Amino acid sequence: MQNYFGALTIVLMIGMVLTRVLMMRRKGIEAMNFGKIDKTDFLIPPFALFYFYCVFAAAFNWPSVSRQEFIHSGVITWLGVIICTAGLLGLLWSLVSFGLSFRVGIDAEHPDRLITSGIFAYSRNPIYVAFAFILLGQFLIFSNWILLVYVLAAIWLFHRQVMREEGYLKVHYGQGYADYCQRVRRYL
Repeated sequence: MQNYFGALTIVLMIGMVLTRVLMMRRKGIEAMNFGKIDKTDFLIPPFALFYFYCVFAAAFNWPSVSRQEFIHSGVITWLGVIICTAGLLGLLWSLVSFGLSFRVGIDAEHPDRLITSGIFAYSRNPIYVAFAFILLGQFLIFSNWILLVYVLAAIWLFHRQVMREEGYLKVHYGQGYADYCQRVRRYL
């Protein structure tokens, strides 16, 4: 059952983000700005698709590059389910808190207001925290070395993107963003 939940987590995560993007498009807002600032971001989707395949392969016994598991504990896999659930709930709260300001990538042409309420009162980057929780939870469910590499690489990529976004936000929102940074942590 935990394995199926690990796969379902990906479906729910992607579903939440795409639903939000489509809802915003209906309101005339282009929320998908991925890769507009740095064209090398387009190297990420093939690696993400391979990650998704690895999770589904582990969950449904499809052919896989590796089935080696580090941890063989039901308690740890249930902990992974709990962490994935926390990540999904954090993602949902983030999407709701973002309102019409939600964007995938940096939208320098049509920025919205700075969001500092909801989950953003506790973390400046709750979506990245939620994604990290989901990846960590999936590693605990499947405990495959490939997923461990992905967790580490994703944390680096998330931090890289956060630094890009913070540079933009400092310039765009000025002192308001600086004050927000003094009150709220970057991650947790």
